[in-house]
Amino acid sequence: MVRTAPASGSETLSLRRLNRATLARQMLLARERATPLKAVERLVAMQAQWPRPPFVGLWSRLEGFARADLTKLLERRQVVRATFLRATLHLVTARDFLALRPAVQPALAGAMQSIARARGARLEVDGLLERARRILASGPRTFEDLRDAFLRAEPGADERAMGYAVRMLLPLVQVPVGAEAPWAFPAQARFALADEWLGRPVPTEAAAPDALVLRYLAAYGPASVADVQAWSGLRGLREAVERLRPRLRAFRDEGGRRELFDLPGAPRPDPDVPAPVRFVPEYDNLVAARADERVVARRHRPRVFLSALRIAATVLVDGFAAGTWKLERKKGTATVVVEPFAPFSPATRRAVAAEAEALARFAEPDAGAYELRVAK
Repeated sequence: MVRTAPASGSETLSLRRLNRATLARQMLLARERATPLKAVERLVAMQAQWPRPPFVGLWSRLEGFARADLTKLLERRQVVRATFLRATLHLVTARDFLALRPAVQPALAGAMQSIARARGARLEVDGLLERARRILASGPRTFEDLRDAFLRAEPGADERAMGYAVRMLLPLVQVPVGAEAPWAFPAQARFALADEWLGRPVPTEAAAPDALVLRYLAAYGPASVADVQAWSGLRGLREAVERLRPRLRAFRDEGGRRELFDLPGAPRPDPDVPAPVRFVPEYDNLVAARADERVVARRHRPRVFLSALRIAATVLVDGFAAGTWKLERKKGTATVVVEPFAPFSPATRRAVAAEAEALARFAEPDAGAYELRVAK
């Protein structure tokens, strides 16, 4: 049952209610019969630092999802893999990339400036971007190709800083290779000019973030201003949220310390709605850009948020991270290795085993055997 908040006042939302609200929007209370295109759009963008996680993320959310479903969208240029939220690679629909990238642009520019300062690099940005455009006009290139070209033209230059500036400021997309790679992209992907790939100019002037904030709340709310900033990589969003306040509902977390915002008609299920076991991939935005405990308890964060900005894949039990997982392939056997934060009950272990086998069959369809190993 979906419960509607009171018409006035700031209702307090318990941790479990926040958890269920977010899971409902993330399609993790039940696999849904949505198209992959609609799912990516609903999630706004799916973190894609590695090629496989978005495929697993959609498999965990959609009924009957097959990896070819997403590969076709990439090949048809309806979904792109590009630098987007938090200056990291995401899968995003072509329509949203065109519409929302201007809102993200200040975060990209800020990331570029931060790296340039840290490396002491002085870049003539306009000339650099024009040079990169000329190189890419002849066809897609890896960033190693681009950096080599920069060094040939300017020996002794900081080609790393130059490459990063191009990645942040020039709209680019990675080129999928279809069945040539198991998850549509090779380890060293080639980049193409986004406007040529999509057949439309990609705006690069910064734009107001209001639409991005509303999309975030629809997919991840209720949320604080800090939550939106952590997810988007943008700073100073309080002004935008205040501008939107007449269109939003305000809540408080159960400690009363944080003001949370949400869309008035968004789902906020009762806290006792069942949540099935789900395997969430590495870097999933459900986990990656949230500092509160609605999915990962504070005491478990060191086991999820790892060194070098890595974020482990997690097992959700009753809606909360109850362990981490990884998939190993040795010869003909695919093994899902789960490291629980606490021992599973027999019923939970059976549910974890069933979901793990289904995951392994999805990710390694040609394996001859499938196993689950639960670490002690």
